[in-house]
Amino acid sequence: MAECISRLCRFSPSDLNPCNPIYQHSLLTDNYKLPDYPCIFTPQEKNEDQIWLKIKQEAYFSSTNEPIMSDFYNTSILSHNSLESALANHLSIKLYNANLSKDVLYSVFLKALIESVEIQSAVRDDLRAVKDRDPACLTYTNCLLNFKGFLACQAHRLAHKFWIQGRTVLALLVQSRVSEAFAVDIHPGAKIGRGIVFDHATGIVIGETAVVGDGVTILHNVTLGGTGKGDGDRHPKIGDGVVIGAWAKVLGNVRLGERSVIGAGAVVLKEVPMGATAVGNPARLVGSR
Repeated sequence: MAECISRLCRFSPSDLNPCNPIYQHSLLTDNYKLPDYPCIFTPQEKNEDQIWLKIKQEAYFSSTNEPIMSDFYNTSILSHNSLESALANHLSIKLYNANLSKDVLYSVFLKALIESVEIQSAVRDDLRAVKDRDPACLTYTNCLLNFKGFLACQAHRLAHKFWIQGRTVLALLVQSRVSEAFAVDIHPGAKIGRGIVFDHATGIVIGETAVVGDGVTILHNVTLGGTGKGDGDRHPKIGDGVVIGAWAKVLGNVRLGERSVIGAGAVVLKEVPMGATAVGNPARLVGSR
């Protein structure tokens, strides 16, 4: 009787999956045969999105190598027909609370992702950037499911979309939940480029009028903040390709030039030229690249 109740109450990934589940309920038998590899892709997917195909391929093989995780990979990736659906689902699971259901968040996030080709492209650029620039990132799937810096960045992209649409209450709610769930606090008004890496990510703070260019790498406990002496446009402007080391603080409406490097623990209060390296408190220039 207990087993019957358990099976009735347990969510089955096959309810969502358009093809056969890999291991339904993770109940393995000697006679169970994995589905043929091509069934994890729909014809439309095969023709359109190479990075999504790669993610599904990675998830498929991870499921075969670690069978106890097959349900997780199925519900997180293999049961979805797009990267947007998988990302909206994963973010909704991470960010929901007692007052905001997963279903509501999933619907809101997915609609925003589908509506914005710009965000869709930025998500893929971020995945490639993390995979290329972070040696600890073994697969795209690992980044999508496990790297909170990547997830926090994508949640911010959605919050920023809500912010510029005038949906400020929703935008600030997403910011708050991201701060609670990932320890990353980015004001929804901040503008962030593509190809972004938030490495480790814990403690990153980015203020409302900050602008972050493309290809930027930011390590943990970095603050892009104000000086507390003014309002209006009061936060840093970060050029393309900048690297900001752990615990660095960039304060005020100052610019970091393209490809500049900020050393760990530096406190930057003045402009840093293109390609320069700044270290120390207060920061001083020590070289260029």
